[in-house]
Amino acid sequence: MKPIKLSFLLVVSMFLLSITACQQPATKQTKAPNPSEILMNKYAEVTLTSDISHLSANEKEMLKLLFGAAKIMDDIFWKQNYGDKTSFLNGINDENLRKFAEINYGPWDQLDGQKPFIDGFSEMPLGAQFYPNDMTKEEFEAFDDPNKTSLYTLIVRDENGKLASTWYHEAYASQIEEAAILLEKASELAADSAFANYLKLRATALRTDNYYVSDLAWMDVKNNNIDFVVGPIENYVDALFGYKASHESFILIKDTEWSKRLSRYAQFLPQLQTQLPVDDVYKKEVPGSDADLNAYDVVFYGGDCNMAGKTIAINLPNDEKVQLEKGTRKLQLKNAMKAKFDKILVPISDELIAPALRKYISFDAFFSNTMFHEVAHGLGIKNTIDGTSTVRKALREQYSALEEAKADILGLYLVTRLHDMGEFQDTELMENYVTFMAGFFRSVRFGASSAHGKANMMTFNFFYEEGAFTRNSDGHYAINLEKMMEASKKLTGMILTSQGKGDYEGVKTWIATEGVIKPQLQADLDRITNLGVPVDIYFKMGPDVLGLQ
Repeated sequence: MKPIKLSFLLVVSMFLLSITACQQPATKQTKAPNPSEILMNKYAEVTLTSDISHLSANEKEMLKLLFGAAKIMDDIFWKQNYGDKTSFLNGINDENLRKFAEINYGPWDQLDGQKPFIDGFSEMPLGAQFYPNDMTKEEFEAFDDPNKTSLYTLIVRDENGKLASTWYHEAYASQIEEAAILLEKASELAADSAFANYLKLRATALRTDNYYVSDLAWMDVKNNNIDFVVGPIENYVDALFGYKASHESFILIKDTEWSKRLSRYAQFLPQLQTQLPVDDVYKKEVPGSDADLNAYDVVFYGGDCNMAGKTIAINLPNDEKVQLEKGTRKLQLKNAMKAKFDKILVPISDELIAPALRKYISFDAFFSNTMFHEVAHGLGIKNTIDGTSTVRKALREQYSALEEAKADILGLYLVTRLHDMGEFQDTELMENYVTFMAGFFRSVRFGASSAHGKANMMTFNFFYEEGAFTRNSDGHYAINLEKMMEASKKLTGMILTSQGKGDYEGVKTWIATEGVIKPQLQADLDRITNLGVPVDIYFKMGPDVLGLQ
């Protein structure tokens, strides 16, 4: 196979930059980084580990089985995002380029508008590998099959070239069966009965693509030292319609001390739903009260959640029926969160936040903002007010960006309400708002094609229009707390209203005009990049890192 090379345009641009650099006076000769080294500078390596000395022998054996199942989810996601992982990676000789391709699960830079960074590849298909690459939207709309919009089907062509639906458990049959067997074996080693039950039911779910019962069972996993998220879950990768879920996996070790700090907030969620700043018709749904807030060390990411920008908190299940019946579990990935805070958010703040406000940048505020972002996913409205559809289906491929914007801004509103109620005293409110502001510059670097990046830009641009912050002549940003609080309340209402109406065209226009990076902000983001601040992190992880043989 012909060795894969960096795309021609990327090489030329790097070459021109090196010529420019060579024209400047130099006091000593240094070796310029090659293009693939520059790409890898976007990421900082982090070792994912945790203290497992308190785990029993059976729990450690169970972990080994979970690592096996988690790796299978990773392999399936390669097929969904790109295709044949082995032949693709085997064609890359440059070590840095290969690592960059592994981080991105293919030849497209996920944090740079999914642009190809390897010669010979065109733009990433909007529907990834969930649909035939030659399928048009019109052809899909005319395709008469009730399963075509399922989260758990691939759309393929049959022997006659016609569209057909194939369930995931059929398309990936051998891998799914192997993973299911591993989960069943792991269940036999679980001391906690709720976790054992979940693993068995999840094995059945993988084999049938019916996840409702196992999602309900997962809601009961409250006391186990280990947790495991596995299966097709998020639909970020399907940028064509937003219908298809991608496979992923997390292996988690519970942080009991931090979990105790969080557990008390779950009791306020039904009350907070009634206090949302929107007309009653948009908050009439009553979220399940069986919510769960806990902190974990994450020791493995696999599949979708491991691609490019890494998840630092989890709010699941996504099933609207489960959310209304029992609520959601909100899992904070504390070690990954701390790595991003130290390696990315603090250096960004030192460059862009006004010096007088930098004392308000704190990990506790970053942690609580992230936690209430996940809490906010479980509140609001799940079904359109006319009762015809879920919000997810009504907004299609625009759903993810608007939902992330909702979680960002509603999370900040919830912190404010709990502070006003005297129930949230972990941080000063100023810490939460200044740290939230700094968080814009971190998350928006995920790129314009990212749901999280679009969400941050919608909020950033709205705050600018409302006067919630100013950019000083020295290039530093400062907030106006009162205006920022009012803007967060106003934007929360606008988003919830758009979701409740299922206003696809309105949301599409809103995101297209406001979910973009404008020139001044881009120049400031370039300052961060030029300082060498990584965009995100990638992991050294696995059973060997934990000392499991």
